[in-house]
Amino acid sequence: MRRYGLIGYPLSHSFSQRYFTDKFRREGIKDCIYSNYPISGIGELSAVLSDAELCGLNVTIPYKQQVIPFLNELSPVVEEIGACNCVRIAGGGLAGHNTDVVGFERSLVRQLKSYHREALVLGTGGASRAVGYVLRKLGIGYRMVTRRPRPDTADLGYEQVDAPVLAKATLVVNTTPVGMYPHVDECPPLPYEALTSRHYLYDLVYNPERTLFLQRGAAQGAAVENGYEMLIMQAEESWRIWNE
Repeated sequence: MRRYGLIGYPLSHSFSQRYFTDKFRREGIKDCIYSNYPISGIGELSAVLSDAELCGLNVTIPYKQQVIPFLNELSPVVEEIGACNCVRIAGGGLAGHNTDVVGFERSLVRQLKSYHREALVLGTGGASRAVGYVLRKLGIGYRMVTRRPRPDTADLGYEQVDAPVLAKATLVVNTTPVGMYPHVDECPPLPYEALTSRHYLYDLVYNPERTLFLQRGAAQGAAVENGYEMLIMQAEESWRIWNE
């Protein structure tokens, strides 16, 4: 039996186990199983890795950066952004990859317009690093937005995001869990009344299907996209990596 799984904490919101279990059943893959590993600290990863049948892992919050010291090999993307969400286990070695960049880019470009040349990225965690990588690749300038901007960076605090800032940054990407089920009545603190039909709001959250962040953007005529298609694309990229 080939075993795959997801490490993170908590995992009550996890998409991956359901997706891969359905995939294995749908495609008649009978020698594989996908399990959740809700580890409360990265030190517990060693016990997970002791399973000789384990062939690959997905990595989610809060371990996309913490997992890197356990890896023997890093893909160029992981080396650049310092975040890993996919681990291939073979020959006793662990190779780190980042499939978020693939899923995000393929999903983002479907509604991207030529005038989306400046962006705001909400959050500074592992997912924001993948988003930043894709924006740089596409030639889109961006600034990070966080509740506690460090003085040695160009990051903005939420209170600094006003109408003039949004007039320039017509792409806004939420990489935080704000608005995720069950906290569906929450959204990032932005001046939503400053949004227009030229704006594009992308939320990595996929549950609920339309967060309050996206609802408020759509009410202003903005294009909106959630993270569901990104998840499917990154999951399939993980499967490709595990079986290459």
